[in-house]
Amino acid sequence: MNGLTPKVPAVFLILLLFAGAIRATEFHVAPQGNDLNRGTKSAPFRTIQRAAELAQPGDVITVHEGVYRERVNPPRGGASGQRRIVYQAAHGADVRIKGSELIKDWARVQDPVWKVTLPNVFFDGFNPYSDLIRGDWFEPKGRPHHTGAVYLNGEWLFEAAKLQEVLNPSNEPPAWQKEAGLASTTTQLWFAEVTASNTTIWCQFKGINPNEQNVEINVRQTVFYPNKPGRNFITVRGFTIEQAATPWAPPTAEQIGLIGTHWSKGWIIENNVVRYSICSGIALGKYGDQWDNTSANSAEGYVKTLERALADGWNAQTIGHHVVRNNIISHCEQAGIVGSLGAAFSTIAGNRISDIHIRHLFTGAEMAGIKFHGAIDSVICNNHIERTCLGLWLDWMAQGTRVSCNLFHDNSRDLFVEVNHGPFVVDNNLFLSAASLLDVSEGGAFAHNLFNGTIVSASEPNRQTPYQAAHSTAIAGLSNVKGGDCRFYNNIFVGRGESSAKNGGFGLAAYDKRDLPLQTAGNVFYNGAKPYAKEAGSDCWSMIDPNLRLAQEHQRLTLKFSPGVELKQANTRLVTTALLGKAKVPGLPYENADGSALKIDTDYFGKARNPHCPNPGPFENPGPTSLVLER
Repeated sequence: MNGLTPKVPAVFLILLLFAGAIRATEFHVAPQGNDLNRGTKSAPFRTIQRAAELAQPGDVITVHEGVYRERVNPPRGGASGQRRIVYQAAHGADVRIKGSELIKDWARVQDPVWKVTLPNVFFDGFNPYSDLIRGDWFEPKGRPHHTGAVYLNGEWLFEAAKLQEVLNPSNEPPAWQKEAGLASTTTQLWFAEVTASNTTIWCQFKGINPNEQNVEINVRQTVFYPNKPGRNFITVRGFTIEQAATPWAPPTAEQIGLIGTHWSKGWIIENNVVRYSICSGIALGKYGDQWDNTSANSAEGYVKTLERALADGWNAQTIGHHVVRNNIISHCEQAGIVGSLGAAFSTIAGNRISDIHIRHLFTGAEMAGIKFHGAIDSVICNNHIERTCLGLWLDWMAQGTRVSCNLFHDNSRDLFVEVNHGPFVVDNNLFLSAASLLDVSEGGAFAHNLFNGTIVSASEPNRQTPYQAAHSTAIAGLSNVKGGDCRFYNNIFVGRGESSAKNGGFGLAAYDKRDLPLQTAGNVFYNGAKPYAKEAGSDCWSMIDPNLRLAQEHQRLTLKFSPGVELKQANTRLVTTALLGKAKVPGLPYENADGSALKIDTDYFGKARNPHCPNPGPFENPGPTSLVLER
């Protein structure tokens, strides 16, 4: 026998032990379970939190059908993208995680007013009915607002400014109600009063007994959110996440949503329904510290926030790289997805976002379907955003950001790019609302988009905002925004006859007075839309109406569009890194996040473009047809 034989069993034993150490465990959670169980499929836990406490990198938590009223606080994350901790709904199961509790002890006060009194211990240390919405850039419209809410059969009711408005409703609604556009006869109001020991809620329930209905109230600030930063590589998949008392989430404070990543790296949030958040739905934002909400609403205050974040590890190695995809997000009064700095290097794809800030009870900045600060090298693609105050708002440091193949419609405005210096790329999007673009930036490249609304351009001489080194969070300098230095290639602009807006209108005439010139070619202008004054060779068909409209057909969204032969006559070329050059202020090229050359060689549907003479607009060879837009 040779001398190697005795060593083989020992090595084999070590390999077996190592394999056992990394073998994934699947924990199960079900409404009929018990947290004293083993967490197996036959003996599941009752709460998701119990499984979270035990889960280690590589483990999976499968949650079975039912309603779970808890806040999930993951105590740890995964070890890498390959060894994640996965939280998932069981296949085909309707799993709802709620920040609310069901209330049945309503007592009639007078028709239609009922009330309930709860001991403050019911709220376990956090009482949404004494928790005011407040923070930087928040405007309460002259009255207090709380993070509490009352829901009747899944729909939220409206907080009154005074108890009297609930007890003695008038035919003449209060000013806040009229401003919000709420009918006094159909709007149901609630009001809460918190004493040292009890919380009393009065609520209008018109024509019903609330004890016979599904009435819920907010009791938790969030639903799925780690209490500390650095819980990395977590996947959350397939849940309905709803009804929580989320706080206002400015870029200068900790940003908490119904679900949030809390200053971490590598989360995947996919295939969820996220809805009914007092402020934000999904939060990819920053950590909290003693300087939260102390910026004096100033650019200088946010620069200090940014400096602290850099000192606290804001870089490509530790923060961001999240994937948020294929979620349905609605009924959030601040933002569907919000993120200050923490959304860098992330992908936001395939989400359906709607009904954001539609109650109009308060206002302020930070409100949009998606609102990001510092979306460095992030990709925002294939999303459908409708019925929002503002579809997408990229504020500060949209550098290396790509906005591609998104559908916007029925928003107050589709896209706002604010105090960025580029390079960022906006391609193959459909901007179909009455207002398409507010550009208070420079260095953007816009290619193959369809603009069906007004475009406004403005400078910002009074704010010094940062630009970064290439593909990095490191600040290379600060500059104000002169405006311009944009590229517009192969876009379609559709006007609505003669119309104008402050500093803008339909088409590119809004840029005629900007200090920095544009690069333009291959654009087509219809129905009164005007080209940039210095654009050579533009195709301007001011008297032709392409009959652009959206239609709902067979439960599918269809774009009616008859462009005629004009698109074939446009003098276009393929949009590439070489064509776009470099953004003036940072001196950087338009390229992919990995530093490779950019080539816009596919259309909205992923169809290959003609490499020599691509069609203007989002569609390659569309023809006079109806295009089904839903993917």
